[in-house]
Amino acid sequence: MTRKLIVIGAGMASGRMLEHLFDQGDDWNVTLFNAEPRGNYNRLMLSPVLSGEKTYEEIVTHDAAWYEERGVTCRFGEKVAEIDRASRRVMTEAGEVLEYDKLVIATGSNPFIIPLPGHDLEGVIAYRDLEDTNRMIALGEQQAAKAVVIGGGLLGLEAAAGLHARGVDVTVVHLMGHLMERQLDEAAGYLLRKELVGRGIKVLCSTNSKQILGQDGHVTGLELDNGTVLPCDLLVMAVGIRPNVALGQQAGLAVGKGIHVDDQMVTSDEHILSVGECVEHNGAIFGLVAPLYDQAKVAAATLSGKPARFVQKEVSTKLKVTGCDLFSAGDFAEGEDREDIVFRDPARGVYKRLVLKDNKLIGAVMYGDTADGSWFFSLMKDGESVAEMRDTLIFGPAFQGGAAGDPLAAVAALPDDAEICGCNGVCKGQIVQAIKDGAGSLADIKATTKASASCGTCTGLVEQVMAATLGDDFVLPAAQSVCGCTDLTHEDVRRLIKAQELKSQPAVWQELGWATPNGCHVCRPAVNYYLLADWPLEYQDDLQSRFVNERNHANIQKDGTFSVMPRMWGGITTPDELRAIADAADKYRVPTVKVTGGQRIDLLGVKKEDLPAIWYDLNQAGMVSGHAYSKGLRTVKTCVGKDHCRFGTQDSTGLGIKLEKKLWGSWTPHKVKLGVSGCPRNCAEATCKDVGIVCVDSGFQVGVAGAAGMDVKETERLVDVKTEEEAIEWTAAFVQLYREHAKYLDRPYKWVAKVGLDWVKERLSDDAERAALNERFEISQSVYRKDPWADHAERRADQYQPLADITLEAAE
Repeated sequence: MTRKLIVIGAGMASGRMLEHLFDQGDDWNVTLFNAEPRGNYNRLMLSPVLSGEKTYEEIVTHDAAWYEERGVTCRFGEKVAEIDRASRRVMTEAGEVLEYDKLVIATGSNPFIIPLPGHDLEGVIAYRDLEDTNRMIALGEQQAAKAVVIGGGLLGLEAAAGLHARGVDVTVVHLMGHLMERQLDEAAGYLLRKELVGRGIKVLCSTNSKQILGQDGHVTGLELDNGTVLPCDLLVMAVGIRPNVALGQQAGLAVGKGIHVDDQMVTSDEHILSVGECVEHNGAIFGLVAPLYDQAKVAAATLSGKPARFVQKEVSTKLKVTGCDLFSAGDFAEGEDREDIVFRDPARGVYKRLVLKDNKLIGAVMYGDTADGSWFFSLMKDGESVAEMRDTLIFGPAFQGGAAGDPLAAVAALPDDAEICGCNGVCKGQIVQAIKDGAGSLADIKATTKASASCGTCTGLVEQVMAATLGDDFVLPAAQSVCGCTDLTHEDVRRLIKAQELKSQPAVWQELGWATPNGCHVCRPAVNYYLLADWPLEYQDDLQSRFVNERNHANIQKDGTFSVMPRMWGGITTPDELRAIADAADKYRVPTVKVTGGQRIDLLGVKKEDLPAIWYDLNQAGMVSGHAYSKGLRTVKTCVGKDHCRFGTQDSTGLGIKLEKKLWGSWTPHKVKLGVSGCPRNCAEATCKDVGIVCVDSGFQVGVAGAAGMDVKETERLVDVKTEEEAIEWTAAFVQLYREHAKYLDRPYKWVAKVGLDWVKERLSDDAERAALNERFEISQSVYRKDPWADHAERRADQYQPLADITLEAAE
């Protein structure tokens, strides 16, 4: 007989429980409530969404199809207001009543908000869900935005790093003496703080907050105890969580810090179970994902009537905070009966500390190099004596016996319950079993166990487990293939397109043995680019192999409208152009007009059907596409140079205009940004651009391979030249060399890091080759140095119109 199961909360714990429950094949009619208007997604991956490394769609664990296939009734965006245990019913906030045979409470936790004066102002948020993440993303779209993050724990630092990646000026305020004091000792906390400050994030430790300041109901700043005021447009509190026990209390369940559960995850009511951050088990509450997944497995077994028992395990913490690898486990507090072994490598930014007591390892902290974390944690759990390996212990398993050994032997020696993937709570035994069941590749392991499927930090360790288990049958991938359609790497495809003179996509699919008939969404954009870069006169650009922004020649916004950004050569405009922009904004009711960091004006909120018309109007004023959507030249940022500035040494504006008029329209592996500064004061920020030119009295210093996005990197000096013509020649040659050799979606700084600046200099220093690169660039530009707006406004305007107007009514 089908039984009714109601689950309250669609988080990671209940999601994993449903996976186990459906795998067991029991007959359940499941209704799933969630206060958020969406289903299960990986909250651990909100930080990459915030920083721009992932989209929300990429972190969804269970999509609508998954729930539909399993017959789950989804009540997302609805809250359960009341539980009637006597009649086994729940009531929603809307007053609807539903019956259950079993009920699972998985309401998670609530963020703790410090009750400072002003904590209820608009703009004071926590960091717990997608809405909070979107608020921070939106802040990054504001010019000169400032944020304050209260809390120097994991969540606070991830929020700060994500905001910083979005261009926000961020300050972290932390009460304790060093960051992440629960996971790190003072030395590791110092290294982490040093790294963050080096990236441009301000960090204030041992700092107390006094009050939150505001104006007209919105936050404007944070006042500290010492009277200092930190201005901000958004204040993020990341100071901890508390189990959400409200429903448990309303129902009269046994509640302490969390909802009390026994070893089977059953509450004080035999018909109600609870899992996740809302539970309390033997006095402990939980925030790490590994024990939550253990709870989920036990709860599913209990619902199926199978014996299972939740056992609290000692856990280690292996994290990647803003790109810094951290590991901690056990007790690393200082004491007279304890002994420390410390290893430091300042040049590599590596710190390791082991804490011994009675010749047993009881604690470990690692920063920068955490590869041996699982081995140390295994020694800690086993409680075995380390006396015989005391002298080499800090160097890890590969050095026991005094010399480097086989690292796979250490992995093979790990027990089956050694945790390999912290994000998904996967131990070595599960990976080994998956291999025995037929998993032979990393992709198979990801699909069957989810190990390495989230942050990817454990990928190397997973591959070592596979190598130790499969032996000679496991081949470590030397390089990643373009996609699942081929085993070839990007470099292989580029080389073969040239060598075999492949000049169409069908030729690539056929001659290079593609496993799919027409490629996929991953390989088609790459192959399309490689073909047009190598054969500009023969190959016809395929719009359907481009991303949506490039197809529509405008950036799509989150509400489905688009942004339109006309090109302003070198950041220079005229009164007539400004009037044309203003007229277009009025005519098409553009809600937002924004000056960008690249010295352009962006019209945000344009309807798709209005794009051809607004393009036409801007064309009539002499303006062309700014290519703000493209993998190509975006902007050439300039300062005013010697014409106006008393420090200017050369005509930086004029050079910027010449460069932009030469390079515009060209397609490149990724976006390209230039800057030209009129003197070493560098007002155009040229030293963090893909190509940056700094004017000096003796000529021009050309630098390349800078970055100012998720990675921040200063340019490397390519060449010093005396004339503008030489600067333009070297710049165009560098761009063409990048176009011909880089992997698709690699920015110039990543490409230069792979091939080496010396190789680039060697190629460009040859006068004949530099001239040939310029010639090939001009051949390509003969096709692509044209305005796509004019072409689409004149010839393709109909493709921007809606298929139908559903607001019209049919006649009788």
